[in-house]
Amino acid sequence: MNNFEQQLLEKANILVEALPYIRKFYGKIFVIKYGGAAQKELHLKDAFAKDIVLLNFIGIKPIVVHGGGPKISEMMKKLGKEPQFIHGHRVTDRETMEIVEMILGGVINKEIVQLINSHGGKSIGLTGKDGNLLRAIKKRLKINEEETDLGYVGEIEQVSTEILESLQKDSFIPVVAPIGFDKNGNSYNINADTVASNIAVSMQAEKLILLTDVKGISDDSGNHIPTLKVEDALRLISENTISGGMIPKVYACLNALKGGVKKTHIIDGRVPHSLLLEIFTKKGIGTEIIL
Repeated sequence: MNNFEQQLLEKANILVEALPYIRKFYGKIFVIKYGGAAQKELHLKDAFAKDIVLLNFIGIKPIVVHGGGPKISEMMKKLGKEPQFIHGHRVTDRETMEIVEMILGGVINKEIVQLINSHGGKSIGLTGKDGNLLRAIKKRLKINEEETDLGYVGEIEQVSTEILESLQKDSFIPVVAPIGFDKNGNSYNINADTVASNIAVSMQAEKLILLTDVKGISDDSGNHIPTLKVEDALRLISENTISGGMIPKVYACLNALKGGVKKTHIIDGRVPHSLLLEIFTKKGIGTEIIL
């Protein structure tokens, strides 16, 4: 067998390996949090969009939730406002909230929609205000027993799934910006991992997948952990092995599992086509967190 024939055989083997996963996940809902390098670098953005379109074409129902913190900070500085953070939360006054809505709901959301559509998908962009998708309340943050006012930073009170279900019936791919609203019509900036987790629970998704800028979760020796059970994840947090920005991602996964999502994944979005590699290969490319 020559090299060309060997390459063809390898491609055929890849398709054969993917077949049982395609059959298993046909008609299932995947909620995917899109952020990090995969949202910044052109070749990674293109690969992500192609992955989403492929999932949709083979019968999987993806819902994309995105962040956009760096672009918000960039625009704030252009407008003469210095970003402020408390315990990882952006302090969001009314003017900042207007910038958040402009960047998340306008610039970033529409860019993702356009990119998916350019590869043959049918995508529609939403914020939590569309179809009453994300009802929010003001987030109360206590530091040393004292409440700190973060402004228009929210947490989810209720997810109304009707608009997502309606779009999926017509094979549209929803792309959601993490902006909610309260009973008085005020807008709130909400953590995208939290939004993805809550949507996954409300839609009874098969999977919640979070794209990050690391390989996944590692043990205290720095070794990658391909599969992690809930009790072990909590232990690693208590031992400070899981720390910093990985903690809210792990809690988003735990919340999803508790709410009935079958499996959760934290994967490296810096690897092109990381979604396909995690979903359709035996080894995967990130860390799956399971019950």
